[in-house]
Amino acid sequence: MKKLHALALLFLIILTPCCYAQKKEISQAQTIVKSGKNLAQAEQQMRKLLKDSINQKNIKVWVILTEAVRGQYLAGNERMYLRQQQDTAALFKLALKMFGDYQSLDSVDALPDKKGRVHLKYRNSNSAFLNIYRPNLYNGGVYFLRKQNYKEAFSMIDAFLDCQRQPLFENYHYERDTLNRTAAFWTVLCGYQTGDHEMALKYKDLALQDTLHLESCFQYLAEIYKQQGDKPNYEWSLVKGFECNPSSSYFFPRLIDYYNTSNQTERAMTIVNDALQTNDSSELFLFAKSNLLLNQGDYDECIAICDTLIAHNDTLADAYYNAGVAYVNKAFLLEKGKVDVKQRKEIRKLYQKALPYMERYRALAPQEKDKWAAALYNIYLKLNMGKQFEEIDQMLR
Repeated sequence: MKKLHALALLFLIILTPCCYAQKKEISQAQTIVKSGKNLAQAEQQMRKLLKDSINQKNIKVWVILTEAVRGQYLAGNERMYLRQQQDTAALFKLALKMFGDYQSLDSVDALPDKKGRVHLKYRNSNSAFLNIYRPNLYNGGVYFLRKQNYKEAFSMIDAFLDCQRQPLFENYHYERDTLNRTAAFWTVLCGYQTGDHEMALKYKDLALQDTLHLESCFQYLAEIYKQQGDKPNYEWSLVKGFECNPSSSYFFPRLIDYYNTSNQTERAMTIVNDALQTNDSSELFLFAKSNLLLNQGDYDECIAICDTLIAHNDTLADAYYNAGVAYVNKAFLLEKGKVDVKQRKEIRKLYQKALPYMERYRALAPQEKDKWAAALYNIYLKLNMGKQFEEIDQMLR
């Protein structure tokens, strides 16, 4: 018992100077804050105390800390207003830190006492103060976006949006803020640019309410879902993006490619026809339809569409190729069965019709030898065009 008593006494002797030192630091910091000078020093003293878990619920430490940060921020804001020298990025970062510290103070302020009662002493005054400067969190986000510092931009905008769920601001109904939707879109952009998918998707649903950036939002989401290997959401993003802007050069070709590679040709044709209803003269849409028709074996309709395309643009190389292949494939089909004299004549006519299309394709796309050489080999062979056949034959050897 005597030994235990001695240990307890020793503990009290050690603890008392420690408590005294803490009180002294708190008192010194409080004096500094009141003077309005060396506020960064007072801030660091309080942060040092908060590293000890014993002090993390000490409301006085949090109050002095927030006052020290607040004083620094207001001084910087004043210098900015007076066009005096002030680091803009540092000021925005200070605003972010200030909001975080005040929210931590509010959490301690909201702790119940021994009888379970909550007496909020600071919330009303602190939230009223912060409400004035909340737009600067958004402005800071936009500032860092322009600097292409996407991580800092996200931190600022995330804090701006997070105010909606903070008890500190429960009386301000920030969910009604019209800036929220655009802010959410910026977080999608930040996540896309940094490759941080969790960041990009955090406020996705809210971002999709921003009609001004809706097309871009679907594009970023499509790229993110593609990287994740999330096929259902990748398709969903492309479909919604296409509905948003059917003439976009991004959504339509990727959507058609997705359906083609997943053997959903009927769905691809539906998309093409929907697109043509918005613009029935679009080269992109018409060419996509010619591809689908060619793959489905609807050669006559494919040729008709290719002729329409060529009539509008006689330098569209792939339209010539599709029409030429369609004629060659029609000839192949006839050659598969028993061939009589009449059919031989029809087959020859088909190769003759394919010839100008494929030769024109060669002229327009000489680099695509793998596509036109084999086709012309068969055409020249069937039409007994010896000189031309020998050229291609040598080329293919």
